[in-house]
Amino acid sequence: MNTVDGAHLGRALLSHEPLMPFVPRRGRTGRIRVAVLGSTGSVGRQALDLMADHPDVFEVVALAAGRNIPLLAYQALQVRPRVVCATGGDGSPTDPTALRDEVALAIGGDGFTILAGNHELASVATMPEADVVLAATSGRGALSATLAALDAGKDVALANKESLVIAGPLVVESVRRTGGRLFPVDSEHSAIWQCLFGEVMDGVRRLVLTASGGPFREWDTQMLRTIGVADALRHPTWQMGPKITIDSATLMNKGLEAIEAHWLFGVPFDRIDIVVHPTSIVHSLVEFVDGSLKAQLGWPDMRLPIQLALTAGERLVRKPSKADPASRPFSLAELGSLPFQAPSYDRFPCLGLALEAGRTGGTAPAILSAADEVAVDAFLNRGMRFGAIAEVISETLGSIASTPVTSLEQVVAVDAHAREVAARLVQTLG
Repeated sequence: MNTVDGAHLGRALLSHEPLMPFVPRRGRTGRIRVAVLGSTGSVGRQALDLMADHPDVFEVVALAAGRNIPLLAYQALQVRPRVVCATGGDGSPTDPTALRDEVALAIGGDGFTILAGNHELASVATMPEADVVLAATSGRGALSATLAALDAGKDVALANKESLVIAGPLVVESVRRTGGRLFPVDSEHSAIWQCLFGEVMDGVRRLVLTASGGPFREWDTQMLRTIGVADALRHPTWQMGPKITIDSATLMNKGLEAIEAHWLFGVPFDRIDIVVHPTSIVHSLVEFVDGSLKAQLGWPDMRLPIQLALTAGERLVRKPSKADPASRPFSLAELGSLPFQAPSYDRFPCLGLALEAGRTGGTAPAILSAADEVAVDAFLNRGMRFGAIAEVISETLGSIASTPVTSLEQVVAVDAHAREVAARLVQTLG
């Protein structure tokens, strides 16, 4: 774990107030009505499973997904939401009428309001019947919907990195203006939030994010030159999609999470540390000004952070089930030890690039995120070498000047420009 020097022994001076309360929900009346954006993805599917386990707590009022129409239709027939929306994603038919007809045919029945097209995602996010919006849509698609939900004063359970990485200042401004609240779904940020239950930020010294270290934490420099796609997709702990798995292998994901933590909790970057924890049992820690630390521990699992984000911190009884391995009793004796080590910035340059972009601020994180998506895609699908991912990101950041974030249209334009620059660099470096 990183050492805190004498200059950082005092209180963390916040850049803004945290985006969520540290008092868990008490005295709930009625069911929590949830709109799920990204219902066919990993987080969306797990959210629907856990809500099915608690029908007295949750009501699913809307489902939205991209291209997987058969699964979306199956989910709709299972949970019977009021609204079903197919955005079409980035590569599906753009004709909303054809897409709507495809969904209607797949569902094969009445009783649903069917929406189609990316532009309808914001409509789902602002529907009056929803108390909470689960933003689990990947990529930039969730950004405008997240902002729309917050602008409408909704609670948002956020599982989409781009919303805070690309547009953190806009999210903070929306929460300040409307009173909407943001609850983290990522296990690391949920862990920090849980450690802060009952605390005040005036007592916080620093946040410590834990990282599994990915599959290459013990590879030497020579071995790193031989990394192939199959190697990089073999994560030792978590089952995730290809993009985030590669980000875990480069430790880019931990740099992005540091940027998210800054916006979620208002803590400056010099008070956010990262430590490698291969077993992924300690999900993150908070150090306080009196020298004490709190950590949140548990089996590697996403259902708990999803549940807490949907309930605003209310804890629900989790019934043991063979189909849910993380529901088994937790045993420190079974673990035996909890290993930690410092991350290697030389071995994983993407981590340093992300932290530097976060410290630079403005549109630098948007440039970083866009370049990373292009570079990871080139590694996965176009044969680019693993080490060139960091090179593409570094060159893109060096080619585009960061400017203050002023609007959603601005960050979308910056994102598009960064993708163009990164794509040209892929041709050069690949």
